[in-house]
Amino acid sequence: MPLFFRKRKPSEEARKRLEYQMCLAKEAGADDILDISKCELSEIPFGAFATCKVLQKKVLIVHTNLLTSLLPKSCSLLSLTTIKVLDLHDNQLTALPEDTGQLTALQVLNVERNQLTYLPRSIGNLIQLQTLNVKDNRLKELPDTLGELRSLRTLDISENEIQRLPRMLAHVRTLETLSLDVLSMVYPPQEVCSTGTEAIQQFLCKESGLEYYPPSQYLLPVLEQDGAENSLDSPDGPTDRLCREEEEWQNRFSDYEKRKEQKMLEKLEFERRLELGQREHAQLLQQSNSQKDEILQTVKEEQSRLEQGLSEHQRFLDAERRRLQEQLKQTEQSISSRIQKLLQENQRQKKSSEILKSLENERIRMERLMSITQEEAESLRRREIASAMQQMLTESCKSRLVQMAYESQRQNLVQQACSSMADMEERFQQILSWQQMDQNKAISQILQESAMQKAAFEALQVKKDLMHRQIRKQIKLIETELLQLTQLELKRKSLDTEALQEMISEQRWALSSLLQQLLKEKTQREEELREILTELEAQSETKQENYWLIQYQRLLNQKPLSLKLQEEGLERPLVALLVELSAEHYLPIFAHHRLSLAMLSQMGPADLAKVGVSEAGLQHDILRRARELLDAARTQPELLRPPEGRILPTAPEELPEAVRPSAPPAELLQVQTSECVVCLEREAQMIFLNCGHVCCCQQCCQPLRICPLCRQDIAQRLRIYHSS
Repeated sequence: MPLFFRKRKPSEEARKRLEYQMCLAKEAGADDILDISKCELSEIPFGAFATCKVLQKKVLIVHTNLLTSLLPKSCSLLSLTTIKVLDLHDNQLTALPEDTGQLTALQVLNVERNQLTYLPRSIGNLIQLQTLNVKDNRLKELPDTLGELRSLRTLDISENEIQRLPRMLAHVRTLETLSLDVLSMVYPPQEVCSTGTEAIQQFLCKESGLEYYPPSQYLLPVLEQDGAENSLDSPDGPTDRLCREEEEWQNRFSDYEKRKEQKMLEKLEFERRLELGQREHAQLLQQSNSQKDEILQTVKEEQSRLEQGLSEHQRFLDAERRRLQEQLKQTEQSISSRIQKLLQENQRQKKSSEILKSLENERIRMERLMSITQEEAESLRRREIASAMQQMLTESCKSRLVQMAYESQRQNLVQQACSSMADMEERFQQILSWQQMDQNKAISQILQESAMQKAAFEALQVKKDLMHRQIRKQIKLIETELLQLTQLELKRKSLDTEALQEMISEQRWALSSLLQQLLKEKTQREEELREILTELEAQSETKQENYWLIQYQRLLNQKPLSLKLQEEGLERPLVALLVELSAEHYLPIFAHHRLSLAMLSQMGPADLAKVGVSEAGLQHDILRRARELLDAARTQPELLRPPEGRILPTAPEELPEAVRPSAPPAELLQVQTSECVVCLEREAQMIFLNCGHVCCCQQCCQPLRICPLCRQDIAQRLRIYHSS
């Protein structure tokens, strides 16, 4: 059964030994020896052949490895032409290369303890070979070319399967020592082989028809001539030369002994250096192992420290992510609850506003289209009404001019155009000149010009209209909610979270639809007010004197229909309480729920929040004042009745334009500005409909046709003005 040798990877120690020996052989001043033994090699590395060729190495030691072949791929024995000693014992060689004869400088070949089954015939070309050791192999015969080894001195063929010696071995005149297995020999016979090398050579010479001469006569000339031709084998030649040059041979023999002794000293020195190198190698190997252990320990400690730091950092990141998700969830829940309350409030107000609207239209047509009575003309407070008109026109014009100045200033900062600065200065000079205008002149001008009286009446009419004011409040609240929803959606995208995304989209769509509906209602209400103004203008064609002044005074003195309903359904002390706390805008809510002071004394802040009073401070103030009034009424019941001759305030002062949303808490009422997603410099000012995103400034939204966030078509743009 054929044997298969599996190549195994050399150990770390063997690999380091090989690297050390290769580096040692390449150092300057290194000897002629390349020792790569005990490196667990399955083949001689290519670098070893290159080193021997370049550095002219003479000794190659490769023993105690796992070699199955002497030559690796793409290598040639011509790289080892300078090698004199080749030690290959203790390997797994099954054959030597056929061109082994190319090693012409080889003097020692040791292939002991291998698995050789034959020797190549080219081995006869090793004319300088002096020692051949093939002990402990599987050889069955020797090639006849061994007779051509004219410098061979030692031959060891023991522990093989050889039974016959080649007859040509008689031509090796320099053979001094021949080691073989006597008991297994057939030719020469065992009795001849047992007597020694000289007897074996004599037997072979006799069999070959040659006369035997001792090796000493041939050895010295061979060593001196280094490959010269052997002496003639004629029987008379050596004897005659020995007689003639006996003294010369004695001198040469003494020289040979000296050289032999010198070679022995060199061998001992070589062995000493080899042993010293091995000790140094062992010491370096030990140091390398200790350094490796220290490095491994350091690396292990560093790795454990890094893993601990990484785990701590990962725990911190997880905790931070959970905290952010919890905050985001709470914010979403609060926005969802506010939107839900806003939608419910809108539905409730929508139901009540339909009744109010019909009654308001009827009242306006019945009252405002009536002709001006003589009493109104006589009681006209011309000076006071003109002053109120002047103040109304000043406020309206001032707000428009401030808005125009704000827009012009922003464009000036972006475009940096000098022409815009000149326009701005003219407009501001116009405002300053208008503010410095003598009030008496303005009042006299208003009294003379009917167009200005009409404009003042129109501004007061829009401002006093309850339905228009409610629509504006709802629009302002929805704009704030859309801005917060857009900011929340951007924050969610930055955190890469996808939870509740559909709920935010649905809420945004609901608010967008509600905003569009309110815009339509606002436009419709303004059209109705303009129709009423047109009818009044038709009535003024009668050229009645001070027509617009009387209408303005009537509008100031009259009570809105909502206040009339509130006076009928609410207690007078409760109305006075709300007016005192500047909460008169909650009068329709209290009238709708038919609340009284007795009911308020049994309610808490949470109950008022359910009704629609969202301000926490206002809730406590209303409840506290209601309890105080009830406590005072128990001792003085007449406090609940209005005193004779005293008229309770039935019409509130000019209602502030500031919007108080009923859904969001107080801390969220401040509009959080967000930057434009296009230029990343200015704040977002435009609402895109139908999607409801608030993500662009006024300048960047002009060329856009689709929303930058959701990629939907823009059907309408709505500008937001943030109050400072």
